[in-house]
Amino acid sequence: MREHATESYSLAFDKYALVTLFACAYAAVIGPFLLSGDPTPSTATDIQNASPNLVVRIFIPAIATVTVVMAVRNRDRLRRWPVHLLCLFAYVAFAGASIVWAFRPEASFVRFAQQVMLLSSIVLPAMLASRTSDLMRGVFLCFAAGSVLNVVFGYQTPIGYAGYLPGKNALGQFSGMALLFAFHETLYPGSRRLFGIAIAGISVLLLMWSDSKTAFALAFFSPLLAGLVFAFTRVTRASPAIALVAALIFYASLASFYDFGMNNVSEVLYNDPTLTGRTHIWHFAFSEIAQRPVFGWGYQSFWLVGSDAPSVVEAPGWIANMPNAHNGYYDTILELGYVGLGLLILFILTTLHRLAGVVDFRRMWLLLSIALYVIMYNCLETIWMHGSEPLWVVFVIVAVEVARHTQPDSAEFPSQAPSFVPAGPHGSS
Repeated sequence: MREHATESYSLAFDKYALVTLFACAYAAVIGPFLLSGDPTPSTATDIQNASPNLVVRIFIPAIATVTVVMAVRNRDRLRRWPVHLLCLFAYVAFAGASIVWAFRPEASFVRFAQQVMLLSSIVLPAMLASRTSDLMRGVFLCFAAGSVLNVVFGYQTPIGYAGYLPGKNALGQFSGMALLFAFHETLYPGSRRLFGIAIAGISVLLLMWSDSKTAFALAFFSPLLAGLVFAFTRVTRASPAIALVAALIFYASLASFYDFGMNNVSEVLYNDPTLTGRTHIWHFAFSEIAQRPVFGWGYQSFWLVGSDAPSVVEAPGWIANMPNAHNGYYDTILELGYVGLGLLILFILTTLHRLAGVVDFRRMWLLLSIALYVIMYNCLETIWMHGSEPLWVVFVIVAVEVARHTQPDSAEFPSQAPSFVPAGPHGSS
């Protein structure tokens, strides 16, 4: 039976897995914690992108250098790549090419270089790591440590509790992700379950303190939706990617027929049909997209690139102070045009499609829950390939984990990557 299939993992991480976990720990714990004493942070991404500090200038290049050495020494084990990771590389490569036509090429180049070093430190070592290394449990431990630190070293802002992170929204995103990992840990017996319950309790407490309604709702809705998607794939013999597309089409049709959309949801949740002002930002964003619809303004070359930037000169009122469009998909179009958005969607869908090949149901449920959480969160915040955002880093790790568990061990030479085989009526593959 597919749902009872399991794999054996070990917490004795090899050196390759540790490099990936260091990169994750930097994004989720180390970087934000060291920056928590800065009196003027707006968001973690702003700090990372606008003014690289000592942590960024030393830590990221150092870990990237270690990664390159590992990759060169083991280049024979990196000959084959699954399609969804090739789509990720195409998405990243197009972002790099956009430096040529970027509004501020120098800023775009610096931010792109940081992004490439960070992604290399995640993808390459993880693909070299032994499959018996439980990479996802290592990521859980990073978020567990961060959850405890957010309780011990947190601070109160005028609009809510922020932990050691740069704002309550960042704390909400972080705590929601920690809760998803904690849910997964409770599926295992013994000390893992007890520890998972403890972190789940801390995560819920942080979500309540942050007063982040979006994070709280998505943290509980994502695993439920992942279960429904899994049921859909068993009945229809389709992949999760098809389920997501079908859900989007159904939502669009229903919203059009009943004249019901996100504005109505916002009215219920926030008593504000503008999604706390986001619709005004989006209206401005689309006016700027219309000027460069195909290739965009260049990778991270629209917001926070100087006093003469279009986001400052052409934006009305308070929107000129925004660090991003508060929507990962709209920001992708702003920066990389509709071509970039197409590459991003291709990466997301191919990752979901291949995810169905993960044999262990518990691991598949975790990976799908995380993917859906990040996909939906990008409708209200900008996360896709944006600095060292913890949610973006974890999504990339999910993509690599899907590759690790749907093809032979990296030490072998696969002649062909396995394709998705839909589950049979009784759960068999």
